[in-house]
Amino acid sequence: MSRRIHLNAFAMMCAGHQSPGLWRHPSDQGFRYTDLDHWTSLARLLDEAGFDALFLADVLGVYDVAGGSRDAAVRAGIQIPLGDPMMPVSAMAAATTSLGFGLTVSTSYEHPYALARRFTTLDHLTKGRVGWNVVTGYLESAAANLGLGAQLPHDERYAQADEYLEVCRRLWTESWEDDAVVRDAAGGVYTDPAKVHDVDFHGRYYDVPGPFLCEPSPQRSPVIFQAGASPRGLAFAGRHAEAVFVSGPSTAVVGGQVDRLRSAVSDAGRDPASVTVFAQLAPVVAGTAAEAQELYSSYLESFSLEGALALFAGWTGVDLTGIDPDEPLRYVESDAGRSALASFTTDDPSREWTVGEVARHLAVGGRGPVAVGSGAEVADAMETWVDETGADGFNLAYAVTPGSFAQVAEHVVPELRRRGRMPATPEPGTLRARLASR
Repeated sequence: MSRRIHLNAFAMMCAGHQSPGLWRHPSDQGFRYTDLDHWTSLARLLDEAGFDALFLADVLGVYDVAGGSRDAAVRAGIQIPLGDPMMPVSAMAAATTSLGFGLTVSTSYEHPYALARRFTTLDHLTKGRVGWNVVTGYLESAAANLGLGAQLPHDERYAQADEYLEVCRRLWTESWEDDAVVRDAAGGVYTDPAKVHDVDFHGRYYDVPGPFLCEPSPQRSPVIFQAGASPRGLAFAGRHAEAVFVSGPSTAVVGGQVDRLRSAVSDAGRDPASVTVFAQLAPVVAGTAAEAQELYSSYLESFSLEGALALFAGWTGVDLTGIDPDEPLRYVESDAGRSALASFTTDDPSREWTVGEVARHLAVGGRGPVAVGSGAEVADAMETWVDETGADGFNLAYAVTPGSFAQVAEHVVPELRRRGRMPATPEPGTLRARLASR
């Protein structure tokens, strides 16, 4: 029997996420990111199509590496202006029945005691459909504007994140017993004090002596997502992650990432198959292959080279502006995100990318591949990627929103269902239970 293919929609609460310049395309509605109806309508679309989750990226700084200025990112609408992704989730949950919600929050900029409460609250309000994409941050501008001066070094950010997750885990799983809330009206006892415990945590970065404020939620804790592919990021994923995002321009790159991830999970004493792996993919799909190619061509006409270079520089800390487009791209160590640069350099020694090729590759959907074609052709591509890389599904980046997702729902989902790759109807239950389904 064919393995199930899991689908996430990859978005951000901004006008331009990972397709630089495509906010200019006449069909794009990303400018409606401040309109709650935009988000509830998108959530209903994804819910009815059987997507597992809407995954919302986030940053707390501006992309100001390219040219030593934020101007390129601001001008091209590269993840600025930007809202808080947590805010629309309650409304989207009320508008749906099965869709999960993955939220990106950094461990570098907020105390774990406060964040743990927000996630537990959302887990209650969504009836167990929330996940947390744990990131450590990569923009110096975020650290500066939050009063931290400069980012901690790359590997130390992960050391801090390990402790952060330990604090949250204790709050979520050790402070309140399952039956602590008794609601005994006759005895006048709402919660049994003997079943609420101090976590008494004292670490290098955090001190949390007391009890958690929240009673246990349906999942107890959000599903832990993670995306770092550096050696330190992989070790972190091996210990903590339940779902992991990988991204690269070829099956060779992504397949290597999946293998290294599953090895890290095994090294941590966990079952490698217990982690759901999502590969990034940007689908451009229409009723026929010719129509899809025409659509793809129209997207490329709106592409912003300046925006692509700003995006890449923010991800990697490497400024490519002013460099000869025919110059080969080389890997360098930085304290920004390392996986983006590695996916175009060291991860695939058989392919040498030039600066110009990388910029053009980012035109639609960012770092991952683009699948252009009819519903059947895009489903073929998905099956090939899953079968050749060992991934469990896809984090689908959009060219335009909500159009790219609507086209997948109309043309690709029915094809995957016919092939037994997706359930015939959306599955109820918690996000954790859905992701565990194979």
